[in-house]
Amino acid sequence: MTPGTIMFLLDAVLALLIWPLLIMLALPARLSLLQPSVGTVATALVFPAASLLFFYALGLYRRDVILHPRRALARLPLGVAMAALILVALGKLAHRVMPDWPEAADGTFLFTAAMLGFCASGLIARMSFRGLRWLPSMRPRLLVVGAGARAWDLAWMLRHEGRNLHYDITFLHDPSYGPLDARLLKDSSVVVLTAHGGVLAEARRLGASDIVVAPDERRGMDLQPLMDCKSDGFVIEQYLSFVEREIRRLDLKRMENHWLLYSDGFQISALDRFLKRGLDVLVSLLILAVAAPFLLVAMLAIVLDDGLPIFYRQTRVTLGGREFQILKLRTMRRNAETSGAVWAADRDPRITRVGNFLRRSRLDELPQLFNVLRGEMSLVGPRPERPAFVAQLTAQLPLYQQRHLLKAGITGWAQVNYPYGASVDDARSKLSYDLYYVKNYAIWFDLIVLLQTLRVVLWPGGVR
Repeated sequence: MTPGTIMFLLDAVLALLIWPLLIMLALPARLSLLQPSVGTVATALVFPAASLLFFYALGLYRRDVILHPRRALARLPLGVAMAALILVALGKLAHRVMPDWPEAADGTFLFTAAMLGFCASGLIARMSFRGLRWLPSMRPRLLVVGAGARAWDLAWMLRHEGRNLHYDITFLHDPSYGPLDARLLKDSSVVVLTAHGGVLAEARRLGASDIVVAPDERRGMDLQPLMDCKSDGFVIEQYLSFVEREIRRLDLKRMENHWLLYSDGFQISALDRFLKRGLDVLVSLLILAVAAPFLLVAMLAIVLDDGLPIFYRQTRVTLGGREFQILKLRTMRRNAETSGAVWAADRDPRITRVGNFLRRSRLDELPQLFNVLRGEMSLVGPRPERPAFVAQLTAQLPLYQQRHLLKAGITGWAQVNYPYGASVDDARSKLSYDLYYVKNYAIWFDLIVLLQTLRVVLWPGGVR
């Protein structure tokens, strides 16, 4: 199991232990858990589930937060507060509809008890995890066949982006695999061995959880030792497949078109598109209903700060390379791009005072919901780029057009995993996430991205 999964399970177990006690204290005695009513059972189930959901949405199970527990200190109370407010609000609403439902008369006490109890359990879970993270079972043992530049890239990515916090990596080198990368010899966290002892013997000695085939040179490579490992029950993975699973993006630097052609993915069924469209319409209408007052205030602020127009229309590219007019709240000065399309920059002087706030709060994106309702965009998908940039990036980045197999999105897998990109290098990095999303698309993937977007809105690092 990954560290994120283990942390989630710790939170869930502690929540199930502490919440029954809190609910007996917070609700009237007549609603004892010994004789639970429907409302009591619902309250007992909704709050832990809502808390865990907000913990996930706020990124508490991401690698960067697990590695730096202090980041969790600000997010734990916020996640509990969001869940508690929803619980109290739903309780009052249910009581209006069904008078027998327990009204959250003790809502203040319930909120306070939840904040104290669940924040404490969250801290206990993270303190407990610090003792577990060094267990051997938390350190996957990898046997990597090859010790060249490709193997070095793998070690670097696992150290900085891997799903697990630590890996025990052993590299097997043979001159037939290509030259040895000297950087591996300088890295004290990895072990480099010669392949003379045999791949199977080393895999057995190490108790390898995975054998990753990553030589720089594969022409003439003897596959029989790998077949022996497979017959012995070891998991054999090709470099690109392992990176896709463990890093959750595609390695464009080492991409091989034949691997992309024969691997699974890039097939979006009619049912997938139907479900995606239904989710787009339902969530867009819900967000517009809730955010309408904020949208009106933002529109008024634009007029007072820089006059008309309020909205900004621009040609962007979506599904199949089709162009459409994206709709956003105007955040730049009027006539800011009379000289043509340019990448946004840090402290861009073209952005107004109100526009800076709108961008950082993501309120400028709200009108794009009308693009979603018109079917031009989706809630989740690759970022919609301008035709000029699409032509430039298509010429410089192989597979760039593959991102247009799905509609452009307001948010996306790249947006929640990589800061704002304003260069060709940034576009290449974000493309690795976009292609992973398109290749592995499923409706649950959209739900995951929508949840994680809350973290990006509240902690908008890299927004321009």
